[in-house]
Amino acid sequence: MKSLITIPFFLLLFHLSFAQHAPQRPRIGLALSGGGAKGLAHIGILKALDSAGLKIDYITGTSMGAVIGALYAIGYSAGDIEKLARKIDWDVMLSNQSSLRGFVMEEKDEYGRYAVELPWVNHKFRIPAGVLEGEELWLKFAELFYPVYNVKDFNQFNIPFKCISADIATAEAVASDSGDIVTAIRSSIAIPTLFTPVEINGRMLIDGGVVRNFPVKDVKEMGADIVIGSHTASGLQPKEKVSNALQVLMQIAFFNEVAGNKNEEALCDVYLKMPLDNYSMASFNRAEEILQIGIEEGRKLYPQLKQLSDSLNRIYGEAPRPVSGLPTVDSIKISSIEIRGLEKTTFGFFDHMMGFEKGKYYTSEKLSKMIRRVFGTRYYSRIKYELQPLPDGSVTVVFDVVENPISFAKLGVHYNNYTGISLIGNLTTRNFFLPHSRSLITLNVGQNFRARTEHLQYLGRGKKIALILGMQYDHLDVNTYDMFRKDGVYGAQLFKADGKFEYSANRKFTVGAGTRYEWIRYSPSIQSVFEISGKNNFITSYAFFAVNTLNKSVYPNRGIKIEGELGAIYDQHPGLMFYSSGRPITNTDSIGISYDDYQRAILNSEAYLPLSSRWTFSSSFQGGLNFSYRQSILNDFSVGGLSKLFRNQVLFAGLEENTINTSSVAALQFGLRYELYNNLYAIARANGLVNNFISINNILQKPNFLSGYALTLGYNFALGPFEISAMFCDQSKKMRSYINLGISF
Repeated sequence: MKSLITIPFFLLLFHLSFAQHAPQRPRIGLALSGGGAKGLAHIGILKALDSAGLKIDYITGTSMGAVIGALYAIGYSAGDIEKLARKIDWDVMLSNQSSLRGFVMEEKDEYGRYAVELPWVNHKFRIPAGVLEGEELWLKFAELFYPVYNVKDFNQFNIPFKCISADIATAEAVASDSGDIVTAIRSSIAIPTLFTPVEINGRMLIDGGVVRNFPVKDVKEMGADIVIGSHTASGLQPKEKVSNALQVLMQIAFFNEVAGNKNEEALCDVYLKMPLDNYSMASFNRAEEILQIGIEEGRKLYPQLKQLSDSLNRIYGEAPRPVSGLPTVDSIKISSIEIRGLEKTTFGFFDHMMGFEKGKYYTSEKLSKMIRRVFGTRYYSRIKYELQPLPDGSVTVVFDVVENPISFAKLGVHYNNYTGISLIGNLTTRNFFLPHSRSLITLNVGQNFRARTEHLQYLGRGKKIALILGMQYDHLDVNTYDMFRKDGVYGAQLFKADGKFEYSANRKFTVGAGTRYEWIRYSPSIQSVFEISGKNNFITSYAFFAVNTLNKSVYPNRGIKIEGELGAIYDQHPGLMFYSSGRPITNTDSIGISYDDYQRAILNSEAYLPLSSRWTFSSSFQGGLNFSYRQSILNDFSVGGLSKLFRNQVLFAGLEENTINTSSVAALQFGLRYELYNNLYAIARANGLVNNFISINNILQKPNFLSGYALTLGYNFALGPFEISAMFCDQSKKMRSYINLGISF
């Protein structure tokens, strides 16, 4: 930290040198470095500046320094920015995930399932220029900078401002001081290979930290006589920490930055080096710690900033304060919209899905909600907007959209104790057969083979009515149990063809009806006391409804999900043999087997309630009833497991998959989840279950009441959730381990 003992002497010389002219107060510039999450520490120096009453005349920033600096420049106080930083959900901001609530019902089950998504562009699959488009980041910036939507010259902010980006083609630093502030800021934080580049005036721009991470030179060029610099980068690692090839390459990559930083530091009159060596650019999970360090460093610097402020005021008088703080803009009147970038979709489709009405007033939050509705159709990878003022006081909204390619190849990995390791591949294409459609094929290749195809056809542009046709084939190894002891293995095959109509009144609720054909075949692989061999096929006609208000597809912390079905099963064609201790049972009536038509009702629900920023309470109910049903296993409900893997499964903490088979079941589970660190969770579950309360089937012994518990350590990362669990069931008296990686087929 540079000492300010010489500041009064410096000011005296400055004053005397210009005494023959009208005295002019020295201009003070503030330069904020990049640093990713570490840039949050800059808030500490802003709080010290506010406390000292020191007026800043110019601000420059790179990357996160540009974000913090721009907010301060337009009129947010240091306290306001601190509150924003503590409130923002950084996981959502720095991901490709948008709130699940904005998606149409038909897209929610597919969203966020795969670790890798490769678009088909120009007759080949393309690796994107960056991993993250950051739709939520665009929207958050649009909301934060909404009060200055009509200011296109950054010199007209409360404090003149420049942000630094880098031209990817020329490696030149680009200092943006005009245009759309949201676009300029987004370009300054476009970390190469992480965020997609941003095009401005024909130049493709990326994170300015690549060429000028500490923009002191730029604030001097703006006219600053005294420069205060806040620097969060860690610099080079000591030789003891450079012990492998990757670390050597990383060290070399920072050579130019370190050399440049030394030159910029020399231009500072007040220099603050934040002690953040134990943090990285990605340490947003430790945002509170970084903020506190910045605040503590600001407090240490405060006496010197106060000395500078008092010295200036004694010599030049009180500095004039800005005319106003942050402009107050509650809502604006939108008279028209313009959409750029449409090729495969139409203006009418975009406008209809957004629900825009001309001549009405809109807040930034309302605009974001409308954009999420359009984004939720999954036809677009990015939707940003700029507000252009009109002479009559209203505005035109110019939407700049990037459409998703028609086709994507998607890949995921799944491992589970029960199904083993699998590679899951998916090909999804839109409007391939007909407009307003989605077709997909998914393959699960591993210890079990599974395949699914589906065609979804919207009827009408409003996406309220859809026809969904699908087929699925599964070949699974199914364990069987006798009194909680594994006693056999079946090779089970299932083929299903399904057709249904559904009506979605909104993005939370859908209702419909359909008919499906199912073919099932069981072949014993390991002999057990009671065996089934053969096949059956039947038809189910059903009505259904679904509600989904979850905010996330993985580890949600708010909302409900309910699925219900009422159906009639008929037209069975059995070809089954039953065996007891290896001997065929010729009289199936003696064991209560018949193939009469029957009815079925299913209800599954789950709910999540945030108790605090880290605690989430959850509850779930699973119920299934087969009325007038007398056939074991083939269409029973299968109890056990912590992850949904196959048809008719009822999850139960404490038992492995398929431990219990029953014709009627009701299970209630409560859970408590705590976020230990960013994306690292501890989860406790307790559940109870009753079964066989409609029609008792005694072919297999089944306790009528079960209770169980599970403790889980889960981590959500690029491949999906990775969970290690310990389970216990009061009836089996056994402790079991359970491992699951990724999202299942």
